[in-house]
Amino acid sequence: MSKGSVAVLVENDYQDMEVWVPLYRLREEGYRTVVVGPAAKEYRSKYGYPITAEIAASQARAGDFAGVVIPGGWAPDRLRQDPAVLKLVRDLFETKRVVAAICHAGWVLASAGVARGRRLTCYQAIRDDLVHAGAEVVDQEVVRDGNLITSRMPDDLPVFCREIIRALREV
Repeated sequence: MSKGSVAVLVENDYQDMEVWVPLYRLREEGYRTVVVGPAAKEYRSKYGYPITAEIAASQARAGDFAGVVIPGGWAPDRLRQDPAVLKLVRDLFETKRVVAAICHAGWVLASAGVARGRRLTCYQAIRDDLVHAGAEVVDQEVVRDGNLITSRMPDDLPVFCREIIRALREV
C-alpha cells in the first residue's frame, strides 16, 4: 500500500547515488516514487547510468506529491534553468511539503527562491552561492529547517534518507 508519492528530480549528469539511494529507500518505506525531469525522457548520470523521467515537470502538480528529492551532481545546474522545475519546487515548499536537496541541489533551492532566510547545508563548492541567496549555511550531515531538508554529499545519504522519511511521516 502506497503512503503517497514523492517526486525525484532528474537531469543529465545527476549524481548516481543521490538519485538511486533515496528512490529505493522511499520505495522500501512504501512511498511511490515518480521520476520527474524537464521532459519525460531518458537522462544519464555522471557515470552514464540511465533513468527515465515518467513525466515532465510541466505536467507535475505539487498537490500530487508529499515531497520532492533533488539530487546533486551537475544536474541541478540544468534543473534550475527549467521554469517548470522551479515552480514545482516552489509550490511544494510553499504548501509545506517535504523539499529535500543534497549536494549541489542547493542551486535549485536558490533559483526557486526558497533558500532565503533558511538554515541549510550543501556541498562546500556552492556554499557562497547559497549565502548570496540569503541562506544561513552550516556544515552538518543533515539540516532540517521546517519542511526543508538538506545534506552535503553522498556520504550523508543514510542520515538524509532517515530525515526525509521522518518528515514525510509528519506530512
